[in-house]
Amino acid sequence: MPSGDDLVARDRRCVMHPYAAPISSAPLFAVERAEGVRLTLTDGRELIDGMSSWWAAIHGYGHPAITAAISAQLGRMSHVMFGGLTHAPAVELCEALVALTPEPLTRVFLADSGSVSVEVAIKLALQFFIARGAPEKRRLVSVLGGYHGDTFGAMAVTDPVNGMHHLFRGALTEHLFAAAPGPAFGAPWSPHAIDSMAALLERHAREVAAVILEPVVQGAGGMRFYHPHYLRELRALCDRHDVLLILDEIATGFGRSGEMFGCEHAGVAPDILCLGKALTGGTMTLAAALFTERVAETLSGGEPRVFMHGPTFMGNPLACSAALASVRLLLGSPWRARVSAIESQLRRELAPCRALNAVADVRVLGAIGVVELKQPVDMARAQPAFVERGVWLRPFGKLVYTMPPYIIEPAELSRISEAIVGVVSGM
Repeated sequence: MPSGDDLVARDRRCVMHPYAAPISSAPLFAVERAEGVRLTLTDGRELIDGMSSWWAAIHGYGHPAITAAISAQLGRMSHVMFGGLTHAPAVELCEALVALTPEPLTRVFLADSGSVSVEVAIKLALQFFIARGAPEKRRLVSVLGGYHGDTFGAMAVTDPVNGMHHLFRGALTEHLFAAAPGPAFGAPWSPHAIDSMAALLERHAREVAAVILEPVVQGAGGMRFYHPHYLRELRALCDRHDVLLILDEIATGFGRSGEMFGCEHAGVAPDILCLGKALTGGTMTLAAALFTERVAETLSGGEPRVFMHGPTFMGNPLACSAALASVRLLLGSPWRARVSAIESQLRRELAPCRALNAVADVRVLGAIGVVELKQPVDMARAQPAFVERGVWLRPFGKLVYTMPPYIIEPAELSRISEAIVGVVSGM
């Protein structure tokens, strides 16, 4: 194996990383292998992964059930086009997702990534109204503080002011934005929390096709946790104004917030649901957009009678096999008890951060722990500091947070908490 220093040097000559400059000296660490909840660097150091590889590896790395499913499928068929053909991994996965997600979601469109599933959801909503003879309903409503991905359709419904995509504002479709949802999760409900959204829909319903937002947890837009009743009020507003509701569960799906899906905190179901990240247990890229029979029948009954989207690698058998194994593994595990235990431990162990001068807020929901600082994190200092403490965390903006694999042991989670408290104490 090449040395870590050699890999990093070669990387810097030709590789671009996410949210990084093409020519960069930012901290970079070479990984040799990943197993369970640990990453092993090429220099032999082991790091406890507090990020689940951007929230996806909920079962940890190299789980034998998922590995066996991929290996078995590889021996049969690694890929085949999905146009005009089908196969067991895709059919069985779609059946499992329909059974798992809230009624009345009955149809599944498999996509390449979370951002693409958002693109699919937006196109489904627009085509729904085109098929109904209402092409003027072509705008979306989103909320401030939201994040939905990095492709252009997804960027256009992400927070336009404080989001990561303000540079592209002039090139994006202009949608409508309500105030960030509130109040905070666990706080008393305020009837005025929905006023901004209600006013927007009242004024613009004739041109709005759908509302899109992340249920209960706003992820990369700020790690905000908001009151579930907001979703109940929003569902009623969408029904009243003939607007579809799209819920982006890419980050919240598969148990991360303490319920299987974030919308279950509110007991509501969307017209279109986006899934990704943990869908395959973090083994390979796959996403899905689920939608109702009403949407399916409308698209099938109106021009152009087909849905205008078709990824080359749609329904990839390897990815579908991995996803099916991951879903079955999750359902066969005590995931709810594990997430609850993680939540209790993070509440207890991150509490000392509240007393630190640099800290603005500490919040925990499910297997998500967040320490919000008053000033942006100095990544050049923070990232190596966490590595030196034997954990892998990737702060952003003013946030130091963890979303660990569900299989993490209490002692390993304590290492993450201690590292957060220790590094934040020095900021």
